[in-house]
Amino acid sequence: MLQALDNAILAVTNILYQPWFVPLILVAGGLYFTFRMGFIQLRYFKEACSIMFAKPENGENISSFGAMMVSTASRVGTGNIIGVSTAICLGGPGSVFWMWITAFFGGATAFVESTLAQIYKKKNPDGSSYGGPAYYMQDALGQRWMGVVFSLLIIGIYAVGYNMLASYNLQSTFSVFGFYREDITPAVIGVILMVLFGIIILGGAKRLTKITEVMVPVMGFLYVLVAMIVILLNFRNIPSMFAGIFRSAFDLKAIFGGFSGSCIMYGVKRGLYSNEAGMGSAPNASAQADVAHPAMQGLVQMISVFVDTLVICSATALMCLSTGVLPEAELAGAGYVQASMHAALGDFGPIFIAVSLSLFAFTTLIGNYSYCEGCLEFIINRRPSKAGLLLFRLLATFLVFAGAVASAGLVWDLAEMLQGMIVVVNMPAIVLLGGNAFRCLKDYSKQRREGKKPYFHAKDIQLKEEVDFWQ
Repeated sequence: MLQALDNAILAVTNILYQPWFVPLILVAGGLYFTFRMGFIQLRYFKEACSIMFAKPENGENISSFGAMMVSTASRVGTGNIIGVSTAICLGGPGSVFWMWITAFFGGATAFVESTLAQIYKKKNPDGSSYGGPAYYMQDALGQRWMGVVFSLLIIGIYAVGYNMLASYNLQSTFSVFGFYREDITPAVIGVILMVLFGIIILGGAKRLTKITEVMVPVMGFLYVLVAMIVILLNFRNIPSMFAGIFRSAFDLKAIFGGFSGSCIMYGVKRGLYSNEAGMGSAPNASAQADVAHPAMQGLVQMISVFVDTLVICSATALMCLSTGVLPEAELAGAGYVQASMHAALGDFGPIFIAVSLSLFAFTTLIGNYSYCEGCLEFIINRRPSKAGLLLFRLLATFLVFAGAVASAGLVWDLAEMLQGMIVVVNMPAIVLLGGNAFRCLKDYSKQRREGKKPYFHAKDIQLKEEVDFWQ
């Protein structure tokens, strides 16, 4: 039964990741946004960094940085370690280069989708905000059905696909230790994760934000620091490491000989899994931020993509490749990272990776779930009852356990299929609505040039739709 399900999922995935489908949509969209906004990733990088820590307009609401940390908690996770390792082992070192390309152009995509989420965000009775792609699909495009499909996919990919995958990847990291027993250990780790996750999500969105605001920067910094130490310990291998990345990235014979297993495809798949630009996930968190101008949150989310892929994914890739451990297919996943760290740091290496992945996976789980309740509310067009919400949370909690004891093929294939499907829904929407984000950026830039603190009013960009904010 499970094998038949996996085969069906894999068949859909193979169609989605043909070069003319999801990869083309992502690359073409990213290129369009990049050129239309004059390489915003470069021109506004310094500006984005300067506004990252701006305080909310109302001190009680979620800050721009807080919203960024929720989305980064979802982005920065097992994909940065296990996903990168898998891409290198199965697609070759050139996958790293194509991850960088995906992230660079994805930064422009992230700006557009998060800026749109801010423009069309909705107001809670207490004055705080919520929203996301489902609302700009409904209010700006007039296609509620599209928002419902998107919301169903968000719940599918985050509560089911990504959370099961995070749970599986975490337990697999412990397989190198002597105490690991395949018939017992995954279930024990699954139960522990399930209990901790259940405790957290019962605390609601504000608790999620406070936890991620602290954990994500600390663990990210420590992980990158250790990665840099490993790279410096193996500094003699650095030239050959980069040569291998670029040689593999442009090995056209290998790429076109089997595109589905090439470095380009693995770079796109794992880059998307890691930074999520174009999927419409981060805008759900972006809509909660209390900022003076929508472009501010768009710029901050652009930085989140860079932090995720260009910093943390690169840290994993360069750390592993610098050790000289060969990335073989049988090591794909936790095995390659563990072997590389053991070669560099001895017995401490695998322990550090296990601890790091535990923290990464936990913040990924709660960051992922933070998107789901708002989408459930959109689907049923009202707040769920207390009993209904409790049931939803319990189901999400059980899926964390299910992921730990599931097979690797099923959880990876399910996550890849759902992330591809959500790109197909979200990218056309933001291309159609991109003009509003472009005009929003132009308005922000104009006020900055005039020496003003930017404030946004919907009429300044001739917005046709009624919005809850920005009047």
